[in-house]
Amino acid sequence: MTEPIEIHDYDPAWPQMFQRHAERIRAAIGSHALAVEHVGSTAVPGLAAKFRLDIDLIVADPADEGTYLPALEAAGYVLKVREPDWYEHRCLHGFDPPVNLHVFGPDCDEHLRHLIFRDWLREHPEDRELYAAEKRRIAALKVSYMAEYASQKAAVVLEILRRAGLR
Repeated sequence: MTEPIEIHDYDPAWPQMFQRHAERIRAAIGSHALAVEHVGSTAVPGLAAKFRLDIDLIVADPADEGTYLPALEAAGYVLKVREPDWYEHRCLHGFDPPVNLHVFGPDCDEHLRHLIFRDWLREHPEDRELYAAEKRRIAALKVSYMAEYASQKAAVVLEILRRAGLR
C-alpha cells in the first residue's frame, strides 16, 4: 500500500457489493466454486472496516490453478499472492469495489477461522466494538503496510477467537 490504512464506518451497501463479486466469480468458474463466502470486517453489519471486501473462494485444489485462475483473470481478477506452503493459498485482487479474493481448499483451517470470527462478531457487539476500536487505534498510527496492520491487531483477533471457542 502507498497510503496509510483508513478505516470507514460500516456501509450497508457492502453486502450487495459482495453479491456482485460472488456472481462474477460463480459465472467465471461455475461448479469449481465450492463456496464463495463474504468474510472479514465488511461482512459484519455495524463493523468499521477498510474499504476492501474480503472473499474466501473454496475450490477442490488451489494448486490446480488451471481449473479456476484463467477464468478469474478473464473476469478481471489479478493474482497477487501464491503461497503453496500455507494452505496452497492464492490471493487475487478484484476491483469495483476493491476485493481480496482468497482461494483455499475444502476444510482449510484458515477459512474456518474466517467464518468463526465473522459469525462471532455478528452476534457479539461488545467484541465487534473492541475490534473496531483496535482497528481505529492502529489506523491512527498511520501504518501503510498491511503486514504491520495485521500484526498490530493480532492480539485482539486471538483474544476474540478464544472467546469464540478456539484454543
